Amino acid sequence: MVKRISVIILILLFTFTLQAFGNTKTITIFHAGSLSVPFKYLIQEYQKTHKDIRFALESSGSVAAIRKITELGKTADILGSADASLIGKMMFPDYAKWYIEFATNQIVIVYREDSPYSDEINRDNWFQILLKKGVEYGHSDPNMDPCGYRTLLVWKLSELYYKRPGLYEALSKGCPPKNIRPKEVDLLALLESKNLDYVFEYKSIAIQHHLKYIALPDEVNLGSTKFREFYKKVSVEITGRKPGTKLKISGAPIVYGLTIPNMAKNKDDAKAFIDFVLGKKGQEIIKGLGQDPVVPPNIIGEYEK
Repeated sequence: MVKRISVIILILLFTFTLQAFGNTKTITIFHAGSLSVPFKYLIQEYQKTHKDIRFALESSGSVAAIRKITELGKTADILGSADASLIGKMMFPDYAKWYIEFATNQIVIVYREDSPYSDEINRDNWFQILLKKGVEYGHSDPNMDPCGYRTLLVWKLSELYYKRPGLYEALSKGCPPKNIRPKEVDLLALLESKNLDYVFEYKSIAIQHHLKYIALPDEVNLGSTKFREFYKKVSVEITGRKPGTKLKISGAPIVYGLTIPNMAKNKDDAKAFIDFVLGKKGQEIIKGLGQDPVVPPNIIGEYEK
């Protein structure tokens, strides 16, 4: 009798488990490394009222994330890019038809308390400190991550702003390949292990990880719409959409973007989550993590309601 009851209980538990998992939906998100922490907190809040929704997150540089879809044929329900314009440049019209600009950021220089000359560095002399003998600095890969090519844009803008001809070339020469990593968050381990003394990061990353940083002038940090026209004076090239091609990136204020790729398998639930991100609670979470929301969010392309 006891054995029979045990079997019945096991059958009921097995049936309940199948039903539970059968009703669970998964939203797959490919996203920029700098969105890892925001998505973590956004998802935690969202699942309080959407317990049937699970999330599968893949973090990488934004360019690499897009190429997973356009070149490797992978599918995602949401694409979160640190550079909203990349969605239009690399995904329209075959892989996406719209995107939403939803958050901003700016470039800063992150360092340790014991980094060389940390008691001297400031927004006016940072390039002189970085170019001193024995100082190691780094950035993310421009061909994989917007923070990487934005760093190069910052260097070019700094050459103009500080009136220092040759500054871009000097900074480029002083940053060898070993100091460059696929995405911006990869640099934090090198900073902590003292392989690097200074790294170019997003302000939100510094805030989220409680790191010391130097804020750069608005004229060069790519964080101010006021200097949009000045930013346009510089540009860099990264590897293009097709092998052997180049994509020109002009200086512009930093804006993050979200889209649902054309081949997404779970569009309705993805749309519901994006609506939450753009709502009051979602914007509060994003702002609390060091990024100012775009209010109201700006829609580019043929938005599917």
